[in-house]
Amino acid sequence: MLGIEDCLTEVMAIPGALDAILIDQTSGTAVATGGGGRLLDAEKSAAGLSETLRATLDGLAVASPGGTVRINDMIITTDGGYHLLKPMDTVFDGPLVIYVRLDLERSNLALARHRLQALSDRPITT
Repeated sequence: MLGIEDCLTEVMAIPGALDAILIDQTSGTAVATGGGGRLLDAEKSAAGLSETLRATLDGLAVASPGGTVRINDMIITTDGGYHLLKPMDTVFDGPLVIYVRLDLERSNLALARHRLQALSDRPITT
């Protein structure tokens, strides 16, 4: 099993990773943070990112014929970089989301997605 700190260490080892947050999707709180670039308020960021994911799920569910969807990952591209959100199936207290901010010039988006997928398949413990 993968520990929370080990999970963040592996996320921050992704080439171009600047910041990472492990978010409790239910409460929108930061479980753990890594990096330390421009991420000033991890709790506020975690709440906003959790709400972004929730709003996207709700919007897609309304637009989908079956009324339900499952997000595998979410990519947001800004002029400053890539922002990836990856929901995890885990044995932790509740559903978790990995967030990572990647440098636009130094990162490989496909590699980052692959590494997050590999991480999300591993159970996380405290």
